[in-house]
Amino acid sequence: MKQRIITAIIAAALFIPFVIYGKVPFAILVLAMAIVGFYEILKMKGISIFSVPGFLGLVTLILLVIPNDWSEKVVDLIGYSSNLMVVYGLMMLLLIYVVLVKNKITFDEVGFILLGAFYVGLGFHYLIETRNVGLEYVVYCLLVVWTTDSGAYFVGRKFGKNKLWPEISPKKTIEGFIGGIVIAVIFAVCMQLIYPFEDGYISLVVVTIFASIIGQMGDLVESAIKRHFDVKDSGNILPGHGGILDRFDSLLFVVPLLHFLNLFGS
Repeated sequence: MKQRIITAIIAAALFIPFVIYGKVPFAILVLAMAIVGFYEILKMKGISIFSVPGFLGLVTLILLVIPNDWSEKVVDLIGYSSNLMVVYGLMMLLLIYVVLVKNKITFDEVGFILLGAFYVGLGFHYLIETRNVGLEYVVYCLLVVWTTDSGAYFVGRKFGKNKLWPEISPKKTIEGFIGGIVIAVIFAVCMQLIYPFEDGYISLVVVTIFASIIGQMGDLVESAIKRHFDVKDSGNILPGHGGILDRFDSLLFVVPLLHFLNLFGS
């Protein structure tokens, strides 16, 4: 526990200034975290990021992560009509590579690489775009994820009796799941009192409940992936906390869905 606390304090001290400043430094930091997360998910499958398919997947990831204004510059430079066309071209190259190496890498592995790039890439992309909308929105997302996670842990530890999904995450409980939502709502309302950023409290509460549920589902998805590949943590870059995906699994679900539903009004 002592190691977890020290790591959390150091990580927060390094991460928070980038969040506050935003702009290019924040985008570069998020891109770096996305690359590490992609490395972690490929490693679970036994695919080297330094292999040809791993490299093509990495380029796909980078194109998915970078901010929209950067993407426009990339497609202008290459001469394509959209970033999606470049990603499609990389997918074609991956499939052609399967033929060239006579199935030494399989169609299933190509699918895993592409799904991993989209899973990690789009989540971190929308983290950047959320910061571009405004500091208060990225603070809200981080607040919801962190308070949900902490609330679920402490409420589940104190009152948890009924297992939520023992086949995937044996320690999580229904009581903790509900407790995480309640704690997230309380902190979101407190944030609204200090710095109003929503039209009303009803809207804020509804959005927070939704985000908290989705965030916990993102955590369960990461647990399911790790259980499938029989690993405890996605990586070991954060002592006591595992890897990048272990810490950002909920956020990868929360920020894209809030954008898709236009809950930020931008």
